[in-house]
Amino acid sequence: METKPYRHEVKYYECDRMGITHHSNYIRFMEEARVDWMDQLGFGFDRMEAEGVVSPVIAVQCRYLHPSTFKDTIEITVRVAETTPLKITFSYTMAVGTRTVCTATSTHCFLENNRPISLQQRFPQLYSRVAETTAPQSSR
Repeated sequence: METKPYRHEVKYYECDRMGITHHSNYIRFMEEARVDWMDQLGFGFDRMEAEGVVSPVIAVQCRYLHPSTFKDTIEITVRVAETTPLKITFSYTMAVGTRTVCTATSTHCFLENNRPISLQQRFPQLYSRVAETTAPQSSR
């Protein structure tokens, strides 16, 4: 299943005194894009959480390549870099026009009652959709 990139317009308050998007905001943008990506799969985080499952971040990495500024529209492409039954690593490419401003990854596990669970066993439909999106990207 092909998903659409998420778009975020940089707000004034997201910029530092130099007029550049503060680096910490890119982590927030990743979350916005990831939530949108899950919604596009038809299995949003709100649904998972209503069923008692949470997905905390266990690792994050960002590489800042070029600055973005107020009113820039950042297009964020979300991909699945790696998946196992216990965790997913998402990759993000953030671009303003044709210029990549940031690349990043975030890794998430799945917990129910504060205990790790297998996404494959608990939500097999979601796991198969994630697996479908993972396979083609690894061949790129």
